Amino acid sequence: MGYLYLAVAIVSEVIGTSALKASNEFTRPVPSLITVVAFACAFYCLSITLRTIPVGIAYAIWSGVGIVLISLIALVLFGQKLDLPAVIGMGLIVAGVLVINLFSRSAAH
Repeated sequence: MGYLYLAVAIVSEVIGTSALKASNEFTRPVPSLITVVAFACAFYCLSITLRTIPVGIAYAIWSGVGIVLISLIALVLFGQKLDLPAVIGMGLIVAGVLVINLFSRSAAH
C-alpha cells in the first residue's frame, strides 16, 4: 500500500505544481485552491507512505518521478521546450528510480 500512497502523492504534487503555474501567482482563485488542496493531499499521502517506505527512498522516487511528469506536462500544457540535455537528464532520473526499486535492498518494505 505504501507505493499506492506514494503514487497518489506524486500525482497530487504534479497537479498542484501545474495549478500553481496556472494560478498566476495566486491571483486566480480556482487554480490557487487546486494548488493548496493538491499539495495538502500530496503531503498527507507522503506521510502515510513513510510508514512502510524509508524516507530517503520515498523522497527519491517522489522527486524523480515528479520532475519527469511535471516536465512532460509543462511541455504539453505550457509549451516548455526540452532540449537534449534535459531529456538525457530525465532519462537518468528514471534510470535511478528503476535502480532503486529493482536492485536496492533499501527499498524493501
